[in-house]
Amino acid sequence: MAQMFLQTYLMTSNPPEESIVPVETPPSPTTWGSEPGGQMTFFEHLVELRKRIITSLIAVGIGAGVGWFVAPYFIEWLTKPMLKALADKHLTQQLVYTNPTGYLSLLIALSIYLGLVLASPVVLYQFWLFVAPALYKHERSATTGFLFSTVFLFLTGIGFGYFMMLPKVLKFLISFQGPVVPLISINEYFDLTLMVLLGAGLIFELPILIFFLTLFGIVTPKFLFVNSKYSILVIAIIAAIVTPTPDALTMLVVMAPMIVLYFAGIGVSALVVGRRNRRLAAAAEAH
Repeated sequence: MAQMFLQTYLMTSNPPEESIVPVETPPSPTTWGSEPGGQMTFFEHLVELRKRIITSLIAVGIGAGVGWFVAPYFIEWLTKPMLKALADKHLTQQLVYTNPTGYLSLLIALSIYLGLVLASPVVLYQFWLFVAPALYKHERSATTGFLFSTVFLFLTGIGFGYFMMLPKVLKFLISFQGPVVPLISINEYFDLTLMVLLGAGLIFELPILIFFLTLFGIVTPKFLFVNSKYSILVIAIIAAIVTPTPDALTMLVVMAPMIVLYFAGIGVSALVVGRRNRRLAAAAEAH
């Protein structure tokens, strides 16, 4: 209202041009040299969120349907490390289920897990579509890289858990024979395998965690490097907790990639800080 009155006064009074002092509008602190993010009302956000959730659930349902057909083949692939560990100890190579619904429950659970994995690209894409309208151009590219890196590191961790961690864990557990022989339930074996693989996948997300800590200014590359000895101690404690066996060899197998990922996270932190400093310097020169 005050601005409208001021414009009316200037139009009616017609002051000389030399008496008019131009007023510069201060740059917005959220402007980074790209187009602003889209603006939506609260109701529009809810409608958009509902649409994305429904699409994601449909994708998961379709993925679970596909997973139901491939679950028996996946179980065969999943049991290979266990059967090999039994064969190495000259034991009967078989897994059992101890109740009538045991194998059916396993198939249903595995179908849901496979459905989540198969639908994860669609779910992540729906998430990106939901947040993209409110992001700046540089934030959209960063989000795309973040989503790709998260999926890649998680799948790499699962591969590491299957080919490196799981055989050593099973070899250690089967080594305790005593006067009895093992009768291993497929359901309990699946729970153990799921814990190992998911744990390995989450461990490989360490660079992503460091990325966010650096982004919010909680840590810096110098801080991470100077305190690396304490970080290695924490990594050893975490490896001892997440490793389902008490042997040192398996713990070292878990520790080694965590230490490598920690120092890779220091590199990611340095990139984040360097990019932030360049952005601030460019903004200072522009103003």
